[in-house]
Amino acid sequence: AYAAGGGYDTYTRLIARHISKHIPGQPSAIVENKTGAGGLIAVNFLYNQAKPDGLTIGNWNGMLGLQQHLGLSGVEYDAPKFESIGAPVRQRQTCLITNASGITSVEKWMASKKPVKLGGLGPGTTPSDMARVLSAALGLPMQLVEGYKGGADVRLALDSGELEGMCGLAWEIAKATWSKQLEYMTVVVQAMPKAHPDLPKVPLAINFAKSEEARQRLRLGLHDVSTVVQIYTAPPGTSMDRMQILRKAFQETLKDPEFLAEAKKAQLDLDPVSGEEVSEIISGFAHLSPSLQGKLKDIL
Repeated sequence: AYAAGGGYDTYTRLIARHISKHIPGQPSAIVENKTGAGGLIAVNFLYNQAKPDGLTIGNWNGMLGLQQHLGLSGVEYDAPKFESIGAPVRQRQTCLITNASGITSVEKWMASKKPVKLGGLGPGTTPSDMARVLSAALGLPMQLVEGYKGGADVRLALDSGELEGMCGLAWEIAKATWSKQLEYMTVVVQAMPKAHPDLPKVPLAINFAKSEEARQRLRLGLHDVSTVVQIYTAPPGTSMDRMQILRKAFQETLKDPEFLAEAKKAQLDLDPVSGEEVSEIISGFAHLSPSLQGKLKDIL
């Protein structure tokens, strides 16, 4: 659902290079970047146009499953009806800010008299959603610039000085595909209950929350959805026998020694999520209380 060269693309192309040997007949795998509208173009296509024959898999941000219930414009799908295959990793979201901005810590960000210009893809994507949640929960001054088609486009904008930072960037992706940017950027905050082992000194956003309501916003808008931000699904109505093949192939790919060796070389973390767990979380978005839905809608 997002541009070539970004985190979604990197994981998907790696999986595509190995999944075929775990599917009967060893069919070829082709990666297509169907970008636009923060992922909606691809997700709407997967729901309404792709044939449910097991030959099309979509990779997208499960936050769009939450946005469906918050009234996001352009939604033409019912997320729980997708057939979930799984996710390769539970992401640990971070905010990276350029050193040239003068913002090298959360404290400096909070005290900044001018907003930090952040890159976003659109509602239902972690760069946009994490920025909005942090703004609402912690009052961090920021200007969110949306419309980028993927992380690779945001990287180019940072390199040129068009932007000053990006939130909602998984550390698992940053260390694999943002090596150049990490030379002139600082990870200032993490949006997880616990710090990533690589980032023991980078503070947690929730520790700066000054009220229980702010902590609840961070837990609901960031912590709880981190499991499903990089999911793989098939179109609704795909037969169960095909889904069993795809789920089994996906799980076997993530344990394949050749795949693991390539992932390690590319510095891609793996923390797999089953298709059943993805389905449970996506379905759970529909059962949020009206008050919680209202709060999240106001923020996101």
